[in-house]
Amino acid sequence: MVVKQISVFVENVPGKLVEVSQILGENGIDMSALSLADSSDFGILRLIVNDPDKAYQILREHAFVVKQSDVIAVVIDDRPGGLTSVLQIIANAKVSVEYMYAFVGGKDGHAVVVLRTDNQEAALKALEDNHVSTLDPKDIYRL
Repeated sequence: MVVKQISVFVENVPGKLVEVSQILGENGIDMSALSLADSSDFGILRLIVNDPDKAYQILREHAFVVKQSDVIAVVIDDRPGGLTSVLQIIANAKVSVEYMYAFVGGKDGHAVVVLRTDNQEAALKALEDNHVSTLDPKDIYRL
């Protein structure tokens, strides 16, 4: 199952990240996971939030460039080699990972890795065929 991710293009100037966070917070949007990649002029803030459609609309209303994408939230064992086994399954399916980020702190010794691949359907099928759990949207938005 795929999860909606919000990507926000943020100018690399003091206060812009504060502005995004403040706008989301004031509108009841809770962030479950995030990643920030930057260049000298701007950054791409990727977010998993509890209400991606509302977050998308609100940020656009505040003149941010925003994009929604589908990503996969994979549950992995939080141990040495846990990520490797999942990446091997994806590689064996001839699927490339475009980017990923992770968060720990889940229960039962697991972490969650958020993946964007060049073929989401093939990645999901390979994970399912190998009994790797993925989170559906309502589960990840509650983390």
